Amino acid sequence: MRVSTPRLVVAAPASGSGKSTVATGLMAALGQEHTVQGFKVGPDYIDPMYHTAATGRPSRNLDTWMVGREQVSVTFGRAAREVDIAIVEGVMGLFDGYGSATESGSTAEVAKLLGAPVILVLDVGKMARSAGAMALGYREFDPDLHVAGVICNRVASEQHAAWVIQAVEAVGLPVLGCLPKSPDLHIPERHLGLHTAIERQAEVEAFLARAGALVAEHIDLGEVWRLANHATPIEIDLPEQTAEASLAPTVRLAVARDEAFCFYYADNLDLLHAAGAEIACFSPLRDEALPVGTTGIYLGGGYPELHSADLAANDAMRRALRAAHAAGMPIYAECGGLMVLAESLTDLQGVTYPMVGLLPGRSQMRERLTMGYRQVRALRDCLLLGQGQATRGHEFHYSDWVGGGGLPRAYEIVPRQGKGWDEGVAQGNLLASYVHLHFGAHPDLARNFVRACATWQRTYGTEKEVSVEDA
Repeated sequence: MRVSTPRLVVAAPASGSGKSTVATGLMAALGQEHTVQGFKVGPDYIDPMYHTAATGRPSRNLDTWMVGREQVSVTFGRAAREVDIAIVEGVMGLFDGYGSATESGSTAEVAKLLGAPVILVLDVGKMARSAGAMALGYREFDPDLHVAGVICNRVASEQHAAWVIQAVEAVGLPVLGCLPKSPDLHIPERHLGLHTAIERQAEVEAFLARAGALVAEHIDLGEVWRLANHATPIEIDLPEQTAEASLAPTVRLAVARDEAFCFYYADNLDLLHAAGAEIACFSPLRDEALPVGTTGIYLGGGYPELHSADLAANDAMRRALRAAHAAGMPIYAECGGLMVLAESLTDLQGVTYPMVGLLPGRSQMRERLTMGYRQVRALRDCLLLGQGQATRGHEFHYSDWVGGGGLPRAYEIVPRQGKGWDEGVAQGNLLASYVHLHFGAHPDLARNFVRACATWQRTYGTEKEVSVEDA
């Protein structure tokens, strides 16, 4: 399939340069007259929430290290083929990815793969003529990459704008606009990164309106549109959407979705649906029971530590989850999901809250961050993988699981160098791990999950309702 959708990549020299605000503002501004599709390079969950709010369309992650170049192309092609423009927000610095010796997983690799021009966002708050040197260096570092223009961010005055424009345009790159310092548009930071859109719903609409207005006022949208329309057409082999759902029993997968559980890849849910799952969302914070007819449970990541008291107070839901587990229902939990399945959760203030109790020990919040890409190999047959099968994912958390020794571990982490380590737990139909998996990385992940749900459904019958008395 030939894809000629106008598209561009918003990148920066480093995190914190303002590319999230610029990218989301562009989506909001262009979305006034066009259908916009947002994308995010890398494994991030939070920026795509803002993209989705700005465009009204689920944002998609493009991570060549986790899922491979072919799958990234397919994801882009399917999501971008019926829109007016696609805007891809980069990750970290333009050339940063899996490691220093390769472009794998980087914004630059994705831009070249998609034939997309790059707009470089420069934080010029503490520089003037040096902006030209930075722009030149990023344009020349990889001759195969098309750095097409620059947006200068955190500009202090009209005079400052004139200096940085002159410096950048002197090296042959157009400046598409200069954004003034706007502290009120800064998305507040917290220990896991940016605040999520789902927990700021009252503020999101106002934020998007301000960001869109700022971009429309200070950036030449006509030139942005022209650059996007000069993207190189690409050929993408889009496999036919298989009708797996019609070949497998219909299952109902309960997916935790609220302020505490909000980290899901849109592709994961789409792949589960394609494999035969009906997605039924529920709130562990507010609901007292699982959705009627549930045949499997997906507890994703998020911020359970910030909602510990409310999770602990919802005794009815904790009993419902214990009952589902006692009945052998398939349960997949990653990161935040693992944390709430432990016996308790202790926050940074030392306060301990009771959790579900399917796993021994407690989740202990730490000041230390654990993060990075992970390649995992299944140590035994489990809910998603057969023994010896490998896939890729990532970790990002400030907690440890304490007291979980003795359980059958799910994965071996395959390190880049040195000795690996064991991670997670796989016991019966329960799989829990700190590793977030992208189901696009392995064709069996979604299918195996749905098949386990279907097997459980056949065992108990479609009318089976789990009783909390089973807990």
